[in-house]
Amino acid sequence: MKKWTKIFILQFVVGLVSAQQWIPDLGNGNFKNPIIYADYSDPDLIKVGDDFYMVSSSFNCMPGIPILHSMDLVNWEIINHVYQKLPLEKYDKPVHGQGCWAPSIRYHKGKFYVYFCTPYDGLFMATTDDPRNAWELTHVVKTELWEDPCPLWDDDGNAYLVRSQLCGNDLILHKMSTDGKSLLDNGALIYRDRENDPTIEGPKFLKKNGYYYILAPAGGVGPGWQTVLRSKNIYGPYERKTVLHQGDTEINGPHQGGLVDLESGESWFAHFQELKPNGRIVHLNKVEWVDGWPMMGKDLNNDGIGEPLTTYNMPDVGKKYPVKIPQTTDEFNAKKIGLQWQWHANPRDDWYSMRDSKGSLRLNAVQNITKAGNLWYAPNLLLQKFPSPRFKATTKLSFNGDLVGDKSGLVVMGRKWTALQIVKTDDGLSLEMVKGDNDKCDGIASVAESVDIETQTVYLRVVIGDDYLGKYQYSYDGKDYEEIGEGFRAKEGVWIGAKVGVFCVNPNIYESAGYAVFDWFRVE
Repeated sequence: MKKWTKIFILQFVVGLVSAQQWIPDLGNGNFKNPIIYADYSDPDLIKVGDDFYMVSSSFNCMPGIPILHSMDLVNWEIINHVYQKLPLEKYDKPVHGQGCWAPSIRYHKGKFYVYFCTPYDGLFMATTDDPRNAWELTHVVKTELWEDPCPLWDDDGNAYLVRSQLCGNDLILHKMSTDGKSLLDNGALIYRDRENDPTIEGPKFLKKNGYYYILAPAGGVGPGWQTVLRSKNIYGPYERKTVLHQGDTEINGPHQGGLVDLESGESWFAHFQELKPNGRIVHLNKVEWVDGWPMMGKDLNNDGIGEPLTTYNMPDVGKKYPVKIPQTTDEFNAKKIGLQWQWHANPRDDWYSMRDSKGSLRLNAVQNITKAGNLWYAPNLLLQKFPSPRFKATTKLSFNGDLVGDKSGLVVMGRKWTALQIVKTDDGLSLEMVKGDNDKCDGIASVAESVDIETQTVYLRVVIGDDYLGKYQYSYDGKDYEEIGEGFRAKEGVWIGAKVGVFCVNPNIYESAGYAVFDWFRVE
């Protein structure tokens, strides 16, 4: 065994043991941040009855805007998505970095509302009576450079929408119809402070004790802080205060999130931390209201500004609930793909089918002739988020190629990507470990290592260890695994973390009858 391989295995084993600390519920009345060690970017949350609901950005990934549910703010699972696809033709192909940015979720008079913008398509909203069921999507305004909207229904019945704008330092307030489906004016500038709050964005609107509050991160994703604005008049002027920053902690850019109040009198703030290539992971901080301002985390330096902490008492919701984390493993024995999966563009029905009786997923060899089949441009990648900084993902694949060049396998996708794939050649089947670099003009993946195989069924595995160092393995019996190809470091995508998943594509100009069957996909 190679020395590098021994070191990698040792790192991974140690990592699996230490990774247990990232199960958020410590089981002794405490929890540990992050509460979700996965890329649930720009979280916003609400409390309705005893239930908590959280939404996050999805960018070009479909279905869009995952909805997570919790009973205690710490243990979360995915229950739905706001939309299956965006009603615009451009999203039929990967539009990396576009799509939904920073959604907000609110509950008003028995209805759930989600608002979001895309950078070049404008303002959307969606409504439903039950977040587990279908949502009605409305394209409210077609425009460009709007971002991060949040509604507020005032005590007098009037409705408003606050938003930021791309590449700006401004917060804009609109009057809105009471049904939330149209804007009634062009908007008014209500806040600009380029010195104290450059790149202010992601505003979240609430009213409490006679004040209008806007929670808005500033200073940029990585190094920024959480600003809170308040005013007795919805149009301002607004006072400002920095209420959360990194300080002396290791939690960079603690901002962009949502605040909820509990019946127990406690308040809590969920926010993200950018931790590439895992993406924007979710933290939870206690909030104390001091002189009408929300103090988040703890004032460790006695400077009046909160800093995020790693361990807290569980939120006081009245009882204890089971440990849960967002779904990862999928046995493919249901009628639908698990909610953890997303495509890289608007999905089509002919991309896949579920085989209930056999408990498997069939992916069809859909044409992707762009850049010689470069997976960066493939819309039909079925991917999920990295679930932690160290993990392994294994799948059982049976490949039925039709045309020479048909290929299917396991992929780690980001600005630089890698894959372990079975390819139909002139002479039979080849198993290849490939590396793709989107920065190169040709965009064609290079083959690091290949072996000829005589079977259509192979077990494929990727192991991600310390520093996101990865290695591919394969097996013919699911027991003994051999390494193949070069080690690599996973790379984040455009505004999203690295993702792992499966694919089946045809890089030819002719349609293929090829397909691949995945028996299961297991994450440890």
